[in-house]
Amino acid sequence: MNEHLDLIIPLLAGFALDCLLGDPHSLPHPIRWFGKAISVGEAKLNRGSNRKIKGTLLASFLILCTYFFLKIGLTVLSAYQNLFFVVSSLFVFYGLANRSLIQEALRVIAKLEKEGLEAGRRQLSMIVGRETAELSEDQTRTAVLETLAENLSDGVIAPLFFYFVGGVPAMLAYKMANTLDSMIAYKNERYKDFGFFAAKLDDVLNFIPARLTAILMAVVGFNFRAIRFIYKYGRKHASPNAGYPEAALAGILNCRFGGPNRYHGKLVEKPFIGENPRPVSTNDVYKACVINVAATLVLIGFFILWLV
Repeated sequence: MNEHLDLIIPLLAGFALDCLLGDPHSLPHPIRWFGKAISVGEAKLNRGSNRKIKGTLLASFLILCTYFFLKIGLTVLSAYQNLFFVVSSLFVFYGLANRSLIQEALRVIAKLEKEGLEAGRRQLSMIVGRETAELSEDQTRTAVLETLAENLSDGVIAPLFFYFVGGVPAMLAYKMANTLDSMIAYKNERYKDFGFFAAKLDDVLNFIPARLTAILMAVVGFNFRAIRFIYKYGRKHASPNAGYPEAALAGILNCRFGGPNRYHGKLVEKPFIGENPRPVSTNDVYKACVINVAATLVLIGFFILWLV
């Protein structure tokens, strides 16, 4: 089988499926299976002593199992070309989350505009970790924009990057690592040791994708200010990675992100990213959605041109 077609056809088909279907809850999804496996492992191992070691072993085991199961399975399927393409395309579809990310962002805006601030806050609470009960309309829209920027990196560009590095097995192994980070990498008493390795690994895995995301956003936005913001503000976020795409979007929109927010009952003073404290608008959210799609298309196009 042609090695370039092995990558190009599943990539295009999987991306098309994501554009058409998003994340339909009626379909089985590997990420939900990942979550169940993590929950079972955490319940059995996150107790007693040596929690940091146990968490490291669980994360390593699940990520390696994901990679090698898919590597072996797809190698076997490569003898059956059509079946290989179908299965690989489905896994690429499962590995991407741009349509669902954009849909969730637009749902918040729709609720905010049609049903009012309380409805918008409730909808926002489904996609962010911060407390939303006291957010203003402007803060709600700002949170949507920050989420679009951060999750473009985690949910789209990073999976594509690892697909380019190692195909479907690497892409889904990354998704397992990212799911581990979202489930057990909290800095509280229960998870600070058990999730230590998962948090650090996620930081390492997202180092290149986060910066690549920021550059792509600046390029498709034709915005020099975004480049300046990436260098000026990218490091100011508490996360070693999330600040870069946020800085790029703040530059494109000429607005300001960050500032104090409440997480799990505690006020967290986050540094500001950007210079212009103007109110953001619904049109800014629409523009951010276009930037997300354009950045994704540019990366996919570059990869295909590289192979061809």
